[in-house]
Formats: sequence, structure tokens, C-alpha cells
Amino acid sequence: MKSIATLIEQNNKRLLNTRNNILATLAYFDLWDYPLTYGEIFLFLENKYGQYDFTEALDQLVANKLVFHFDRFYSLKNDYMIAVKRNKGNKKAAELINKAKEVGAFLIRFPYVRGVGISGSLSKNCADDNSDIDFFIITERNRLWIARTFMHMFKKLTFLVGKQHNYCMNYYIDEAKPQIVEKNIYTAIEVATIIPLEGDVTFENFYKANAWMHDFLPNKCMRLATAKPLKKPWYKAFIERLLNNSFGNWLDNTLMRITSGRWNKKTEMKKLNMRGNVMSMAASKHFAKPSPENFQKKLIERYRVKVSMLLQEFEDRIAQ
Repeated sequence: MKSIATLIEQNNKRLLNTRNNILATLAYFDLWDYPLTYGEIFLFLENKYGQYDFTEALDQLVANKLVFHFDRFYSLKNDYMIAVKRNKGNKKAAELINKAKEVGAFLIRFPYVRGVGISGSLSKNCADDNSDIDFFIITERNRLWIARTFMHMFKKLTFLVGKQHNYCMNYYIDEAKPQIVEKNIYTAIEVATIIPLEGDVTFENFYKANAWMHDFLPNKCMRLATAKPLKKPWYKAFIERLLNNSFGNWLDNTLMRITSGRWNKKTEMKKLNMRGNVMSMAASKHFAKPSPENFQKKLIERYRVKVSMLLQEFEDRIAQ
């Protein structure tokens, strides 16, 4: 039978780990000045904890002024306006999500598109007047580049009417290799927060292939119920029948080479996008996505530094 001293020591250690996890979770979203609710913090913890331990740890952090509580939100910043900003952003996001559903119902009609979901900041219920609608696209196996070319030919037309921000199709994978290659806290949160719109079975398979996400977010569940079943309009089925052959294989490979070559030149020339970032794309037969070198790795390094400093501050407070 364990002694009282041993039980106390184990309890203190458990609470310390819980507090560290809470701080790390808040630190990640603090990179975007985005406070979290009680439930959101719990969902994005990197370990599983009992509700009582979680509540006690969070209350202690608030009491020690390492975490600040405004309305229903918790933040590392002692600034009430961060809660006001989030409420405003949530309201704007609700408007854009309704628009994204309409756009998603249109995008799924393109040849070889098997799944459409909302990604980026909008998938986290965050938006402002300058926000884009980012989409995560899953295509038929070995037909990603045909699908992407059709979709981006259409997107060029949206620039003529100033609607390009509603059609940011910046991440493609195909059904042949649906598993996300990079496995880290950033990609885990991106996978976990995708809002599936179209292609229920497609997204079910996608989440099965990316079950590794639970290693980073064991409390987070997926949103499969939001996706609609896949339907094929007659013209979509007709085009796919025309290209389901050796010519289609050649065309997909050719479009991949042409597109990736053009993007490589943009990167070499250090061309900037509308946000002032160097334009770059990682491309292969089975994916087309923003290059992780230019944003993802830098973000993770910022996050690690922030967490390290935060935990050191926490230890210093305890030692006092």
C-alpha cells in the first residue's frame, strides 16, 4: 500500500505535468493572439488527463497569474481586448463558413475531386475582413494534377471579379497516399481542425490514414458528420471516363512537371505573394502544398522557443 507521502508526490507530479501541458497548448495558439475556451484547451492537450486534475491545474495557473481568464476565454496575455477580438473573429468566421459551404459544393463538381474541406485559420473559427477561405482538396489517385489544373484555370477567372479570396485551394493530396508526411504539432492541429464539407467516405479514409494525429492530440475527435456524400454530375463522370486511360496518365504527369517547374522558378526569383511571403510549393505525384520549409518549420521553432521560455518562467515562479 502506498504511503500518504508517495500519493502526494504523485499527485503533485501529475498536476505539474498538467499545468505544463496547458501552458504549451495556450502558447501554440498565442502565436496568433488566439485565446481558448476551457473545452478547447482540454481538446488540444498533448496528453490525457482527468477532468478534476485539468480543472485544478488551470485554476492554479490563473491564481498564479501565468494564465488570464476573460469571459469564457483563457490567454497568456493580460489583455481583455484579446477576448473581444476573438468574439469578433468568431462572428466573421461564421459568415465565411456559410460561404465556404457554397463554394465547397461547387468545387466538388470538378473532375477527379473526391473531398473538399475547410482548412487554415477559418477551420479554427477565426477570421477578419481580410481573411481568405482556404480549402483542403482530396483527389482521385494519380489524377491530382488534372484536378488541380481544372480548378486553378477556373480560379484565374475569379480574379476578374475580385472573388479569388473565396477560392484558396492551397493543399492537395490524392487517395493513393492520403497520409500527411510531416508529423508534428502543427500538422496534427491542421488535420484535427479541418472541417469536411464534401466526400464523407473520402474523409473517413483520410482520418484513418492519419490516426497518428492522436499521438499529439489524444483528446481531439474528428468532424466526419459534417461531410456530404460524394455525387458525380454527368459531365464530371464523362470527363473522367475520357481520361481514365494511358493518355490521362501522361497528362497528369505532364501537368505535374509543368506546374512544379513554374513554381520552382517563382521560388528562385523570390516572388512574393499578397501576404509578402516568398511563393513556394512542395510538389510530388500525390501532393501539392505550401513548402514546409518556408512557414511550418519556422513556426514550430518559434513555438518551441516560446514554450521553453514559458516553462522556465513557471519553474522560477514555483521556486520563489
